[in-house]
Amino acid sequence: MNQEFETWQVILIIAMVLGVVWSNIALLKYANKFKFPSQKQDELPSDSQVESDKDNKKPS
Repeated sequence: MNQEFETWQVILIIAMVLGVVWSNIALLKYANKFKFPSQKQDELPSDSQVESDKDNKKPS
């Protein structure tokens, strides 16, 4: 079970690995141009506000 790769197989494997690395770097550079909207803290209720809202809704 001593199988050796031929030269063209080694070159093909190296080319494929370099292609994957290059494409991932290109994708990261492309995705870096986009600006994602950030969520403001006042839009999201905090845990203390949710608990106080529950307390206010309890019947007296």
